[in-house]
Amino acid sequence: MRRVFWIVADSLGVGALPDAADFGDEGANTFASLRKSGRLRIPCLSELGLPRVADGTGGFAAVCGKAAEASRGKDTVTGHWEMCGVISPQPFPVYPHGFPAEVLGPFSERTGRGVLCNKPYSGTEVIRDYGEEHLRTGKLIVYTSADSVFQIAAHTDVVSEQTLYAYCRTARAILQGKHAVGRVIARPFCGEWPFTRTSGRHDFPLPPPEATVLDCLSAAGRDVLAVGKIGDIFSMQGITKHFPTKDNRDGMQTVERLFAQDFCGLCFVNLVDFDMLYGHRRDTDGYAAALSELDAFLSRLLPRFGKDDALLLTGDHGCDPGFSGTDHTREYVPVLLWSPSLAPREIGVRGTFADMGASVASLLDVPWNGAGKSFI
Repeated sequence: MRRVFWIVADSLGVGALPDAADFGDEGANTFASLRKSGRLRIPCLSELGLPRVADGTGGFAAVCGKAAEASRGKDTVTGHWEMCGVISPQPFPVYPHGFPAEVLGPFSERTGRGVLCNKPYSGTEVIRDYGEEHLRTGKLIVYTSADSVFQIAAHTDVVSEQTLYAYCRTARAILQGKHAVGRVIARPFCGEWPFTRTSGRHDFPLPPPEATVLDCLSAAGRDVLAVGKIGDIFSMQGITKHFPTKDNRDGMQTVERLFAQDFCGLCFVNLVDFDMLYGHRRDTDGYAAALSELDAFLSRLLPRFGKDDALLLTGDHGCDPGFSGTDHTREYVPVLLWSPSLAPREIGVRGTFADMGASVASLLDVPWNGAGKSFI
């Protein structure tokens, strides 16, 4: 293969893992919830085999199966790292009661600003509830979630986006060791109450602790094009070009532009709206409509694939919109690999997401000796 388009539909799970009860997720099934929506129209994904890998119904036109997460987590960073060969036996720390003084003290001292909130909160609700106090006092809104995240929200009239990013880098430097959260996230907002979040979100994750498939590909001279938040997730390690996006539609348009270009390697894409806008907000119809939009995009794109092009579609965890709470859910993810050059077959249940990264390396003819086993 000359080009692989690896698309992660962020949070597209296909059923609870055997250890889901350990995470409070027994019975979760993102795709099963979507099938109950009258807005789900996915003829292309159905032909490839998504229902087949989810519940054994229908046929398949792709190399298809599902993968279990070997890492001890259910977040975006852990899932993506494992896909690319880094398995995390210990989960990132979480803060259901807020961050301790040993974190917030140095943070306030270095930024010169106080802190508001400091507890798990919805991103839209936190600016509604604390935004006006932030405007009056200049204190930063710091909050977390069920994920391992340290989020900082600030109004652009009080703190410019670039300054907010600098504050996030300060937090990232503090949040090490036992407080090494998966991501520090800038959440700028603007306007008047109840306020609006801007498109200036920026993530500051930990760098992967070891080399990934992306490092291997770029070292071998292959292009590694990161679309969406892929570059942030990997701290730009192994990335040759980065293409930030605003939403799913922007991500798909970026893929279409890159498809028209002559490159040799991997186009690695994260479509975040499934998780951020619909999964966490438990909006089943919105999630179903967004997946239908991706399906329509693929139905237009795949007929243009040449024999040296391949699509790999998966998720990075679940976020069942029909489940209780607002957290990610511990689920299998689909594995759908399609190319005009590959014969359809079923690959069963893979024991780790890392098998996908190993397979991408095989497709691009680059040796990989890390975690995972290629199914090519």
